[in-house]
Amino acid sequence: MSERLAVAPIGSRETFKDKAYQALRDVIVTSGVYRSRTDIRLDERQLAQDFGISRTPVREAMAQLEREGFVRSVPRRGIYVVRKTKREVIEMITAWAALESMAARLVTENASDVDIAGLRRMFARFDGDTLHARLDEYSEVNIAFHQTIIELSDNQVLIKLAANLFTHMRMIRGQTIGEDDRVDRSIHDHLNIIQALEARDTERAEDLVRQHALGLAEHVAKHADYLD
Repeated sequence: MSERLAVAPIGSRETFKDKAYQALRDVIVTSGVYRSRTDIRLDERQLAQDFGISRTPVREAMAQLEREGFVRSVPRRGIYVVRKTKREVIEMITAWAALESMAARLVTENASDVDIAGLRRMFARFDGDTLHARLDEYSEVNIAFHQTIIELSDNQVLIKLAANLFTHMRMIRGQTIGEDDRVDRSIHDHLNIIQALEARDTERAEDLVRQHALGLAEHVAKHADYLD
């Protein structure tokens, strides 16, 4: 038994492949692939019909998504959304820890006070019970926080390296944020990171970001049995 993703028609007549790629990647990221053990199968013919375009740009978009590790083609069965194994997820998080911690170092050296203040404003509306009552909203802010640190590094090579990895990270962070009271530790860690960035404490900011990411890896190792 497999699930089918619901997609909207593609309205524009330009760059069908790029639009199909972006639409498919967006729906894969929000599909909750780690919330269920049920395989999610993608049907080129049905997707082309749903998008209102020919199968060729859909096939091209699928090929790009497969190169990036989001889908896999199974001979005689079809194309499926990839669910990473626990080991693969831990390896991705470890790589992310290295990239984001270096980004944090660069933020302390290069980002403006205004940019860093924007990180604090992200969390201004979450406190106490509000944090838990608005978990879905907080999850999106949490994800945006980490992406912003990467962007504020102003290192284009680092940003490019992190781009594809970040999309995979978003999928697993969205799943784990509500597990084992991680949300409380998350807001505490984020505020400490912001304080270190504001103080331009390079070593502390780098270390806090690294440990925050590795804490997620430890959580996955201990609790994410659904990945196996």
